[in-house]
Amino acid sequence: MSPTTDHIQVLYTAHTRTTGGRDGRGTSDDGRLDVQLGAPGSSRPGTNPEQLFGVGWSACFIGAMRLAAQAIGVRLPPETDVEAIVDLNRGADGYFLSGRLRIHVPGLPRDKAYELIKRAHDTCPYSKMTRGNMNVGLELV
Repeated sequence: MSPTTDHIQVLYTAHTRTTGGRDGRGTSDDGRLDVQLGAPGSSRPGTNPEQLFGVGWSACFIGAMRLAAQAIGVRLPPETDVEAIVDLNRGADGYFLSGRLRIHVPGLPRDKAYELIKRAHDTCPYSKMTRGNMNVGLELV
């Protein structure tokens, strides 16, 4: 390993394979994921990559909120939910994504909820990946 990457600890590696593109099938090497894909807006069965991204991002964000809650000494309500809205757009430079997270933290004072959201957005791997790469909105609902 090179000196610049010695500090990196790989915690998990996902192995997936997709055939057929947006109208195909996606599977994982461990058999836990087997999903029929369908293009956005089509009447064909299956989910699309934007939906899969939204589920992954919102799940990861809730995990980051749990860690943030522990760090500041509050309890994240079990009813917390995050709605991800992922837009597939087309502009002059081609296709691109934008997204919004609508975060519901029932029973937590708004100032604490905002603090959790900020901390989670700073640490969530999906949020880090989107930063500077797509337009992102965060909303406490």
